[in-house]
Amino acid sequence: MVTIKQIDKLNDDMHICILYNELKDLSDLELNEFEEKYIRDRFAAKKELIVLNKYHKYLIFILKPQEEDVPKKSEKLRKIGFELHKIVKELEIIDLQFENLTPTTANILDLIEGLVLSEYDFNKYKTETPKNKLKNLHIFDFSLDKSQLKELQYICEAVYKARDLVNEPSNELTALELGNEVEKLGKEAGFDVEIFSKSKIKSLKMGGLLAVNQGSENEPVFIHLKYKPKNAINEKPYVLVGKGVVYDTGGYSLKPAESLDWMKCDMAGAATVACTFYAISKNKLPIYIEGFIPATENRLDGNAIVPGDIITMYNGKTVEIINTDAEGRLILADALAYCADLDPLLCIDLDTLTGSAMRAIGKEGAVFMGTANDEIKKDLVRAGYLVHERLVEFPLWDEYDEQTKSDIADFKNLGGAEAGAITAGKFMQHFTTYPWIHIDIAGTAYYKTLDNYRGKNGTGFGVRLLYKFLKNRKK
Repeated sequence: MVTIKQIDKLNDDMHICILYNELKDLSDLELNEFEEKYIRDRFAAKKELIVLNKYHKYLIFILKPQEEDVPKKSEKLRKIGFELHKIVKELEIIDLQFENLTPTTANILDLIEGLVLSEYDFNKYKTETPKNKLKNLHIFDFSLDKSQLKELQYICEAVYKARDLVNEPSNELTALELGNEVEKLGKEAGFDVEIFSKSKIKSLKMGGLLAVNQGSENEPVFIHLKYKPKNAINEKPYVLVGKGVVYDTGGYSLKPAESLDWMKCDMAGAATVACTFYAISKNKLPIYIEGFIPATENRLDGNAIVPGDIITMYNGKTVEIINTDAEGRLILADALAYCADLDPLLCIDLDTLTGSAMRAIGKEGAVFMGTANDEIKKDLVRAGYLVHERLVEFPLWDEYDEQTKSDIADFKNLGGAEAGAITAGKFMQHFTTYPWIHIDIAGTAYYKTLDNYRGKNGTGFGVRLLYKFLKNRKK
């Protein structure tokens, strides 16, 4: 992980990246007339990044994007950070200093965020690991507060940790191991973690979680997270729920082969929840939050549930199994019903739930829906635009209820051929009694190809979104 530091003096012998608002006087850089002409000509040609080799160090010039829309400008700077990372990697730069010559610190923070998130690499299982990786960023900006750099450091660390969890293979990250990893995060950051065993889950009669686990030799866990600082601004908690299916075969409704190679990512919602707790706790935000992660594998053997089975959920409602690959909503429904005793201000669940959501808007954003009021929804959407983890709201119209009704049980776990993301949300709504938002991150949690600073494979989507949203809550 790259370390971000503030400095009060530039080092003449260290590589430097300078962020300009506009290119004016360059006399303090001791450039000859040819070098200065080269820089000015390149900027005139609309080049975003210009590298000058001074032999004992590199000078890197960046002109701030002229976007008037703040979220768009921020995202442009993050993407420039990704391009900067390519240069840093090629030149094998280990230490890099920055000078901010723009009017606001936000510009340099966005640039650094893109660079640091681009540096992520999951090489735990490689016998040879890269050398000469970027280690330290030194920031020279008199208007910058050290707390801003510390906050950014912890947020990037949280995204790294979420990506690590998603990228872990399922033979290493069972449900129990996921619980152990969340426990480690809690100890490191300062939040509480309690892991419910299978016997405890049975005593609570969490029929959804137990049913999905029936085909697996590995036992399920139910993970409870809690962060309640003494200066918390809210008495009732905000609650986060994350889907923790550490591997999803689809059960007897078996997935096609081309989907199975990346189904280790079906616990990305759990990773987001755990690592949002990490970021909030590390940065000591004055907010009371609780979290729940139902965790299991969805495998198939002679004991696995099959279509046609009927199960009884934590709240006593019965569900007819139509498709065993619609398992996420079953374990989440138990968790959502369990949340009711906390009487939360708001509950947000995150999950890689439906291909329908992914097909609807692709990897460019996540689908959400819920019963929370319009003000909360607007704040969440705004937070998404600010960090470029964008959200699109889908409706929860009453007419969709018909698709969740069963002839022989209270509900069925799969709707019709259309509106699959909505009917999945509609199913879970039946298990909520409080303000609630469901975020389907199926299209954004895992990328099979490189996507600038979001990387390849696990993205950590949702950590920055939830952190920004919860930080801005007023009560």
